[in-house]
Amino acid sequence: MDDRRYLLNLIGEGEHQQQDFKYKVTDAQKLARSVSAFANTDGGRLLIGVRDDGHLSGVRSEEEIYMMHQAAYKFCRPEASIKFDTYHAEGRTIVVATVPPSARKPVCAVDDDGGQRAYIRIADENIVASPVHLAIWREQQADCGTMMTYTDEVRQLMDAMQERQTLGQVVRRSGLRRRQVVGLLARLIRFGVARCDYADGQFVFSLVG
Repeated sequence: MDDRRYLLNLIGEGEHQQQDFKYKVTDAQKLARSVSAFANTDGGRLLIGVRDDGHLSGVRSEEEIYMMHQAAYKFCRPEASIKFDTYHAEGRTIVVATVPPSARKPVCAVDDDGGQRAYIRIADENIVASPVHLAIWREQQADCGTMMTYTDEVRQLMDAMQERQTLGQVVRRSGLRRRQVVGLLARLIRFGVARCDYADGQFVFSLVG
């Protein structure tokens, strides 16, 4: 398959959870958010030099390629794994940056003020991860065991989760401390007892089944 046909096949998929189009790279820190989101979710690829409508615009300068590397290796903590492949079609150069899911979550993007935020990919958006996501990743890294203990606090939390609620609502209705709720929700989600969804611009939590 030639480069043009390969690229058009990718573009035909549109933007989705594992694919994003970037018309041009003007800000390595902003691009790092996409790298973070892919690394923290299911992996994905960035098509650099492709407009939102799928038109091939091409990478226009070595500076853009430099910023791509900066996004992964300077503005992600820890450094994200990323592979760059270059394709040529219609007289233009397109770079496909492939980001695998990270084994060391969270991968954070460095903000303008030097702060770090972890992102996840939901549909075609990069969303700041919730405290519960961070807690899930901490447990996974710490290998916190394969058994779920149903303490009084866990039952109290589950009794309060009779419908989908935001984190703040779960805290208020359960009467538990926020930090405790975050940790317990992380465990319940890991063991398939609870779930986290994204609706109307916010994360909501509910019991499974």
